[in-house]
Amino acid sequence: MSTSTIILSFSFLFSVLAPITLSELCNPQDKRVLLQLKKDLNNPYLLASWNPDTGCCGWYCVTCDPITHRINSLTIFAGQLSAQIPPAVGDLLYLETLEFHKLSNLTGPIQPTIAKLTNLKSLTLSFTNLSGPVPDFLAQLKNLTDLDLSFNSLSGSIPPSLSQLLHLRFIHLDRNKLTGPIPESFGFFNQVPAPDLYLSHNQLSGKIPVSLGNLKTITVIDLSRNKLEGDASLLFGSDKKLRTLDLSRNVLEFDLSKVEIPERITLLDLSHNKVYGSLPKDLIALDLYLLNVSYNRLCGQIPVGGKLQSFEIYEYFHNKCLCGAPLPSCK
Repeated sequence: MSTSTIILSFSFLFSVLAPITLSELCNPQDKRVLLQLKKDLNNPYLLASWNPDTGCCGWYCVTCDPITHRINSLTIFAGQLSAQIPPAVGDLLYLETLEFHKLSNLTGPIQPTIAKLTNLKSLTLSFTNLSGPVPDFLAQLKNLTDLDLSFNSLSGSIPPSLSQLLHLRFIHLDRNKLTGPIPESFGFFNQVPAPDLYLSHNQLSGKIPVSLGNLKTITVIDLSRNKLEGDASLLFGSDKKLRTLDLSRNVLEFDLSKVEIPERITLLDLSHNKVYGSLPKDLIALDLYLLNVSYNRLCGQIPVGGKLQSFEIYEYFHNKCLCGAPLPSCK
């Protein structure tokens, strides 16, 4: 037999066996669940590759564990899809990543059966039209490292039980319709570093919990565009690891001259509040790429040095009696 004949024989054999092998890699139970999901999602074109005659490990938006061949990731995003999250999603028990992203016609509440996904590490339900509360059952997902529920229409209060998730790296609850206070429990995350908090663009009210001052290892706190009031000085401190602190567009009131600015901070936005006092000279030593203290009640001269004179006048104006470059000189 010639070499070319042998090669052709192997090629034919591979072409016959490859689909069979791929199909065998797909767990039958997982495949049934995915086909049910497709049906419940009204058979969107986005999931056209979900063909019952092919192996599900090769389907779009799906990945399998290379050893167990169970579905460990389902990421459905940026498609035309009008439905609610199907209950069947909770039957993919080996999922580590679940994502529904940029699906503006995905509606309804966060599906309760998600609580069954105890292996889940990353949960992203963002840029959709989900409504209802941030469910308390999310605290049962003890392996979660990433929680992103941003850009939805979620309402109600933030469940304090989220602080029981001891592996979180960040919490994105921004761009929703959440109300009520920030839970006191959020100051008691035990992991190092503490998870970054993104709570902006909601309707949160009340005072910032004193416990948040305990989070010395947190690197991002974004509480902007809420209705928070009172003293926010507890978030400052030279021993904090903060890099981003955005408190803009609230009703916060404290003496900025008495706080110690975190040494690593690069973004500080306090605009549109009732902050008073003067700008700390510590700001000169910082490697800031954004500073905004406009629309407050600050007074005194802007310290000279560092990057403070490189910012636009708009980052400083509309204060009580703040002066010095880039504002008009002090009299």
